[in-house]
Amino acid sequence: MSTARFGISIDEILLGKFDRLIEEKGYANRSEAVRDLMRDALVEREWLQEDGETVGTVTLVYDHHTRDLSDKLTEHQHNHHQAIISVLHVHLDAHNCLEVAVVRGSASEVRKLADELIGTKGVKHGKLVMTTTGLNLV
Repeated sequence: MSTARFGISIDEILLGKFDRLIEEKGYANRSEAVRDLMRDALVEREWLQEDGETVGTVTLVYDHHTRDLSDKLTEHQHNHHQAIISVLHVHLDAHNCLEVAVVRGSASEVRKLADELIGTKGVKHGKLVMTTTGLNLV
């Protein structure tokens, strides 16, 4: 793989803020930080391609005493079994549970599954975090 060099013009105040961010995050140099920003933008673009394969996690927090909630969540997961790689269930306290589902499939399928899980009555909080399989990144 060959490396290309390029220069950019940037406001000094913005560059100063960027340098502080780089230091806080522990980057070795600006180039590594800019490469990560580029990759992040490319991954976000992948998510917009409805049929493109993506991976991610769906994180849920809920009270397991809520009537039939566990059964409803399990039913949603079974309805999308082809998209669920693994599920982690953690008991946070006497009432609340954290569930993390690792998912893989088309962007539209992953979003649909996440919406169903997060939108299930009784779920206190849910979040979809999508990422990439890494196949299209350098």
